[in-house]
Amino acid sequence: MPAAAKRSIGQVLPLLKSEFPDISISKIRFLESEGLVAPERAPSGYRRYSEADVDRLRYILRMQRDHYLPLKVIRENLAMMDRGIEAPTADTPAAQAPAANPKPVSVPETGPPAPESPRPIKLTRRELIQVSGLSEATLIELERQQMVVPRRGSLYYGREALTLCVVARKLQGYGMDTRHLRAIKQAAEREAGLVEQAVRPHLVRSANPAQTLRDVSQLVVHAHAALMYTLLEG
Repeated sequence: MPAAAKRSIGQVLPLLKSEFPDISISKIRFLESEGLVAPERAPSGYRRYSEADVDRLRYILRMQRDHYLPLKVIRENLAMMDRGIEAPTADTPAAQAPAANPKPVSVPETGPPAPESPRPIKLTRRELIQVSGLSEATLIELERQQMVVPRRGSLYYGREALTLCVVARKLQGYGMDTRHLRAIKQAAEREAGLVEQAVRPHLVRSANPAQTLRDVSQLVVHAHAALMYTLLEG
């Protein structure tokens, strides 16, 4: 590739901005520090990005934005691609990560939603911030209010923590901050107590109590959403 085709980091940024509005020079440098992209260096020491480097950055950012893959999985995928092996997509079980903002599950007329078994995820605190796009200050506040916590008995964060962080970031765009999330948490705690008390007799007879709770919780979520829409549209 001719030298003229190489770009500085400042020239790469606007190429990515249209698809990734939140991208910054510091984020690109972070991805480089993690070994995910390795632009060549000019004699002056400045980074020079090729078209392949820019495509690589797009792949990394899409995997984070669309599929919420942790950097460890993205790094493994890139290593496979570098060896000429087709990397698994986010739809392939080997690399699948959960969506932090899952689409509502349609409720069949004859019963509860079909149970799902999403692959568990493990994110470090640093990865949680990077993948969700949430500021550390907001995460600290969510942690202080016990809304975002590591998985029980672990230092890693799971699916629920990622979902809450992504939702918190998106709600900020509508003027809703951690105070509003605290009210939502209180409502969720009341609903959880209601569900637990109501289904307790069924749990004794259930072959899979955890799945029963998930099924009922999903139905309650649908009811909650329907009531919210009705109230807001009314």
